[in-house]
Amino acid sequence: MSDNESNNKPQAEDKVGLSRRGFLGASALGAGLAGVTALGSAVMTRDAWAAATKDAHEKAMAKVHVAPGELDDYYGFWSGGHQGEVRVLGIPSMREIMRIPVFNVDSATGWGLTNESRHILGDSAKYLNGDCHHPHLSMTNGKYDGKYLFINDKANTRVARIRLDIMKCDKITTVPNVQAIHGLRLQKVPYTKYVFGNGEFFIPHPNDGTSFDMQAENCYTMYNALDAESMEVAWQVIVDGNLDNTDMDYTGRFAASTCYNSEKATDLGGAMRNERDWVVVFDIPAIEAEIKAGRFITLGDSKVPVVDGRKKEGKDSRVTRYIPVPKNPHGCNTSPDGKYFIANGKLSPTCSVIAIDKLPDLFAGKLKDPRECIVAEPELGLGPLHTTYDGRGNAYTTLFIDSQVVKWNIEEAIRAYKGEKVNYIKQKLDVHFQPGHNHASLTETAEADGQWLMVLSKFSKDRYLPCGPLHPENDQLIDISGDEMILVHDGPTFAEPHDCIMARRDQIKPKKIWDRNDPFFAPTVERAKKDGITLETDNKVIRDGKKVRVYMTSSAPTYGITEFTVKQGDEVTVTITNIDQIEDLTHGFVMVNHGVCMEISPQQTSSVTFVADKPGVWWYYCSWFCHALHMEMMGRMLVEPA
Repeated sequence: MSDNESNNKPQAEDKVGLSRRGFLGASALGAGLAGVTALGSAVMTRDAWAAATKDAHEKAMAKVHVAPGELDDYYGFWSGGHQGEVRVLGIPSMREIMRIPVFNVDSATGWGLTNESRHILGDSAKYLNGDCHHPHLSMTNGKYDGKYLFINDKANTRVARIRLDIMKCDKITTVPNVQAIHGLRLQKVPYTKYVFGNGEFFIPHPNDGTSFDMQAENCYTMYNALDAESMEVAWQVIVDGNLDNTDMDYTGRFAASTCYNSEKATDLGGAMRNERDWVVVFDIPAIEAEIKAGRFITLGDSKVPVVDGRKKEGKDSRVTRYIPVPKNPHGCNTSPDGKYFIANGKLSPTCSVIAIDKLPDLFAGKLKDPRECIVAEPELGLGPLHTTYDGRGNAYTTLFIDSQVVKWNIEEAIRAYKGEKVNYIKQKLDVHFQPGHNHASLTETAEADGQWLMVLSKFSKDRYLPCGPLHPENDQLIDISGDEMILVHDGPTFAEPHDCIMARRDQIKPKKIWDRNDPFFAPTVERAKKDGITLETDNKVIRDGKKVRVYMTSSAPTYGITEFTVKQGDEVTVTITNIDQIEDLTHGFVMVNHGVCMEISPQQTSSVTFVADKPGVWWYYCSWFCHALHMEMMGRMLVEPA
């Protein structure tokens, strides 16, 4: 069987094993391992470990073990929180494999330093921080297609796109007219045409200091749609209140967002005044029709069409409906069968289950009360924040105050709402501590497989070695493949990762080396052509007044140029092309005492620009270990006094 064939069924029962820690600590295994005493230092596969286990907990622990040489079944993509990056983990091992810089400066790869990355960052390169919240994978027909991952920056109102074939960010857009993109979701069918983002905070329009009246009619926020391919903002919709989290259905018609501040309050007490806030439902084709008919405005210097989705004098907008739900709702999650939006109450012990098939009647005016769309409001516990699904009819909701995850059955909750006596709560599991987001494997797609549940807990307290007042957070992996949830792994994590998403490993197909025609470094290639340079072979220095462009190749263990001369005050651009064709043979370039560092992976071209402001001899060297003579891979920049 090929690797790709085996990848198509990563959840098979025999793909299990036992972690060494779990194995050594499981007293029940003593007698059962009598026939395995010849282990010695040999590595057991997951199959062998599983054969030595008996009860459900031991088998769940066994599934976490990924032996040396084996691959994880899933890619996990974690938001990097205040680091402004995306982290790639293997599931179920929880091994961190890679970090993808996005909104941050990363000295290892040179992100934020190289010309290529600064071209992508654009004007927002001036920001040295980011606050990533919600990573989401592009889809075709409700399934992950492995093309893109999108991530928001709440801190600086940006949305970024990562190409999954190279695991690099290739587009960043600053969204106009709003502040703080928080909730982020994608169109699921027929493909990811739109990326939807919530503007969380309402602001005056124009926001030029002429008005600070936060209750004025011209003070509002908006729902935002970006074109997934061009990454341009396609349209915006003005809403009442504010916006928090969002999701979309499986028909391509409806998206929904929670609002926790229907009061438009500017203080904590005010934002908790109303017993009910709402879920805003957006009719996407209706929005497109408004724009086509010219019923939109533009704001300030932006050309983005803006449609008004507010209620006016009790009249509904053509493009929105407001469904009252209790109280300060937070998460908004679509069930994988496409039947329901579930809004999580936060300050209510309930979730609100909204039947998506009732929404056409709501927009057609056939329902007297928007709450007729709600088919259940189960009481789950204190502080429900987010809900995820196993594809078997069960929902899993985090309870922030109770420090629990509750498993409950959606259809049974609907029956209970109608008055039938049925226990829809199946299990409550303690998690450690104060969980926020949770995410089950493939839960945002029609293929939700009910294998793993990630719980991202905000507090870790005493679960790890103490490292001072700042504590790590705690990610916990839970096996949900059986009737009961079983906690199998703790993992410390830094700087508020917030959310994650999982895809089967066969759905993600990264390249092993760069394509020389890749558009990622196309601007640098075009510059070289203007200079008459063949990047794969030429090693030349071009002087253009006070600007010096140095072109060189790299091939382990040497640079194509080991010495070049400039004058003090020259602007120097060093462009390096890695002509090695073997995966793993990444080179680096560091110019000592100049704040310059960049990565050049096999067949990649990278460039960096700096000022040679100090006369003398300045060494440069390879920063990625590439060869037995890696230390000898070096050169010198000679800077003549001005």
